[in-house]
Amino acid sequence: MPVWIAVTLAAALFQTWRTALQQKLRGQLSVNGAGVVRYLYGVPFGLALLLTYSALVGTQGGLPPPTLSFLGFAVLGGLAQILGTNLLIMAFGARGFAVGTAYAKTEAVQGAVLALILLDERLSPLAWLGIAVGVSGVLYLSLAGKREGMLGLLRATVQPAALYGLGAGLGFAFSAVLIKTTNQQLDHPDPVLRALLSLVAINLLQTLMQGAWLAWREPDQLRAVFASWRDSVPVGALSALGSACWFTGFALAPVALVRALGQTEILFTLLFSRFYLKERPSHAEIAGALIVVAGVVLVLLGR
Repeated sequence: MPVWIAVTLAAALFQTWRTALQQKLRGQLSVNGAGVVRYLYGVPFGLALLLTYSALVGTQGGLPPPTLSFLGFAVLGGLAQILGTNLLIMAFGARGFAVGTAYAKTEAVQGAVLALILLDERLSPLAWLGIAVGVSGVLYLSLAGKREGMLGLLRATVQPAALYGLGAGLGFAFSAVLIKTTNQQLDHPDPVLRALLSLVAINLLQTLMQGAWLAWREPDQLRAVFASWRDSVPVGALSALGSACWFTGFALAPVALVRALGQTEILFTLLFSRFYLKERPSHAEIAGALIVVAGVVLVLLGR
């Protein structure tokens, strides 16, 4: 099995596992509190991964110094990921873990549209078909198989779970573009090392940004974040491992291939939803989630 396939599957598993644990934290913490643990407790594990990789492979002349453009894109990418994560957690509260994640999986479709608008990247007919299939899946998922006609379809697009989940996907789409740009600002020949450096820098900046917000707006939650360390440390560890695997996959294979294979996350999501969180997604919700995945895969294949 090629390395990029193995690390991408691992990334999908780690991300699903981390999100499931993060959902559990919503009983103890606010949206921002549950979000900041991902970054705060991920920093030590990210540093450990960077040091381990450097010791095993070497740095080929030392670590590249951060530039202003690197820090600027890191701040923007980290902020977009914070917003996406917060909206995803809010989608969980509105409709559940599996459905919230499925809405956010429109990230690849939204990214394709953003690339067309902002970067003038043209899409093939197969990609546009994928967008239509993905939108259909989102609407079907919103209705959970109910037959409510056009009025029901309209209501489905403005219900909280749909808005939060689609907003999360948009945040993640922006963050993916910005994080990739962040990696490219470092002057070093090893793309994996650049990815791990970007991971550490972005997690540090995210901890400062969202931690400062908690200290200002929710000081009680900041104390709760530290008090919940036993439950929060695994979230940080899985977050660092998942991000490291995503960036490694991007370094070893085309992004479109990694994104397409990464849609296996929705399958892990349904398993975690059923057996870990004890949620019972309906047959209609499962079907809608799989339609969304099919649409996203078509978009990526069409690119």
